[in-house]
Amino acid sequence: MSDPSIHASPLGREVEYPTRRDAGLLFPIARSVGREALGLVHAALPFVGHDRWQAWELSWLDARGKPVVATATVSVPSDSPCLIESKSLKLYLNSLNGERFASMQAVQLQIEADLSAAAGAAVALAFGVAPIDAGATGECIDALDISIDHYGPPDPTLLSAAGECVEETLCSALLKSNCPVTGQPDWADVRVAYRGSRIDRAGLLRYLVSYREHADFHEQCVERIFSDITARCAPQWLSVEARYTRRGGLDINPWRATPGCTPPPVQRTARQ
Repeated sequence: MSDPSIHASPLGREVEYPTRRDAGLLFPIARSVGREALGLVHAALPFVGHDRWQAWELSWLDARGKPVVATATVSVPSDSPCLIESKSLKLYLNSLNGERFASMQAVQLQIEADLSAAAGAAVALAFGVAPIDAGATGECIDALDISIDHYGPPDPTLLSAAGECVEETLCSALLKSNCPVTGQPDWADVRVAYRGSRIDRAGLLRYLVSYREHADFHEQCVERIFSDITARCAPQWLSVEARYTRRGGLDINPWRATPGCTPPPVQRTARQ
């Protein structure tokens, strides 16, 4: 991925934390940059979805100057023109620490307005975060007794499907990619739900591990996984969700699916 504008972002640079609300800290990145590499056209996306952020370090002042603390869930639609870079989102949320608000509703409306302006589409915020997943939402493939020696770039030729039509959810906690600017690791649990010819599990696990040295944003990794499985395995429908671990008080959970799929339960993993 090559986007010169990324290097103008706050990623990888020392920054001062603001003392008052500053929506100018939000750094949008055009989704088209990553999608062009996958042959995706914004006007005709083959998937629906969202990017669900969970904020664990949210605070502001009430009308009398008393601090309020909260958690919140933010949902950015996948068809928004821009994603919001994670460090800039953290800096923006921290800029609320010294800002007075008349009510929680005022906080919600202000954050939604600022994030919607940055993303170019309606962003929703709800206070509170998801419960921990009980772990019964799919079959984990991580215990497969296989050898792996390819860790990047992502190799879609590892994917294949054949035989009877099945409907199943496969899970792995071994997805790791790296920030395209700082090189810092990003860890995630991924869930692949589909209906179609049975996906070869060893090949799927090797494919997911092939992201281990790959540098890309969370959202674009999920879109690549969706696109590669669609192209190589031709499922009747497909849903891909990655639940990334927390960094700087934020975790992100991108979801991409065939239109008509039911969104996955709003939950989080034990690692989140």
